[in-house]
Amino acid sequence: MPVERAPLALRAGEIVLADWRGDAVPKEPNKRRPAIVVEDDALFAPAYPNAILVPLTEDASLAIPDLSVAIAPTPENGCTKSCWAVSHLVTATSKRRLSATGSRVTRQQLASIRRQIALSIGIEN
Repeated sequence: MPVERAPLALRAGEIVLADWRGDAVPKEPNKRRPAIVVEDDALFAPAYPNAILVPLTEDASLAIPDLSVAIAPTPENGCTKSCWAVSHLVTATSKRRLSATGSRVTRQQLASIRRQIALSIGIEN
């Protein structure tokens, strides 16, 4: 019988590893990659099965300047090279696909990502 693990407790700004392998279609991630939790901690109970994420990429061609935040490597974010949080690729993902890293972006970076999400879906001009 499979062991049921406790739901992953997530905090906004935390960097997780998302395993998007297996059922992706072309132009969707099909590998394990880092992503930033962007959901509001107060809106979702820890038992909620999904998380709202923005993927990180090293591919500059995916980084639309007004909709991406540059992330330089720091001890806090655990990045080994410069990358971009691609805010326009915001997605909900099952917590079963996620692993904690203990790393996080700054509050300012999280606020910028959230503003860019609002811009990309037409909430802000």
